[in-house]
Amino acid sequence: MKRQPTSRRFVLDQWGVLHDGSAPYPAAIAALRALKSAGTRLAVLSNSGKRAAPNAARITSMGFDEGLFGLVMTSGEALWQDFAAGRVTAQRLFAIDRAPGDAADWARGLDIALADTLDTADAVLLMGLPDDAAPDAFQCVLDFALARKLPLLCTNPDRASPRADGVIVASPGALAHAHAARGGEVWFYGKPHSPVFRAVEAALGVAPARLLLVGDSLEHDIAGANAAGWASAFVRGGLHAAEFAGRTPVLETLARIALPGAVPTFTLQHLG
Repeated sequence: MKRQPTSRRFVLDQWGVLHDGSAPYPAAIAALRALKSAGTRLAVLSNSGKRAAPNAARITSMGFDEGLFGLVMTSGEALWQDFAAGRVTAQRLFAIDRAPGDAADWARGLDIALADTLDTADAVLLMGLPDDAAPDAFQCVLDFALARKLPLLCTNPDRASPRADGVIVASPGALAHAHAARGGEVWFYGKPHSPVFRAVEAALGVAPARLLLVGDSLEHDIAGANAAGWASAFVRGGLHAAEFAGRTPVLETLARIALPGAVPTFTLQHLG
């Protein structure tokens, strides 16, 4: 008998779930192929400052099948769409990005300019950090933005991100939250904030109750999904791998580290 496709959609985070930034996790590709074969519709929702297309290309370059995901949505894509629709009116952005050229690639197609100096900018775009950046590398930028009351557009609310060999690096959200705590104006794009969840629902045409987010960040993936009315599956082997490495029972560790509203529907060690 031919299987009937299910209406359940699985929406997956990138870093810590699909890959570690360098290579896919060992069983991830096979697991997703099996899910798709069983009729599950797959999508990606990533707190990446880049647009959707380069993220989709990155995923494919790591060995994931082209066309495996029906939708790739990123926080950078959500901001780009708001600029294109006129919902954000800043005209000159001073950019902080992970690698040279990232901001210029992101801004292509928009009627905006990237400012070379802060004194000619009307907003700061915080889309990425170099992995080897010193903790205070951009403090002077944030100090200037605070003094001049320039809004900070943060397209990656993650405070930390997993890399290969269990390395954890600081992410833009760490700077943005510190800036907000000092009284700075911050516009967050991405999980756990609701607009990006609503954007996925609209793009897929699916009610919240039919969506499951698979993520490795309790603060961003799980809390965001729960608040949006989605089911959630927490991957213990990503961002929080060190906290689950001992012999303490999983539920006991979850009870200790989970924030209010960040208790997952399901939990698993890795995808696969």
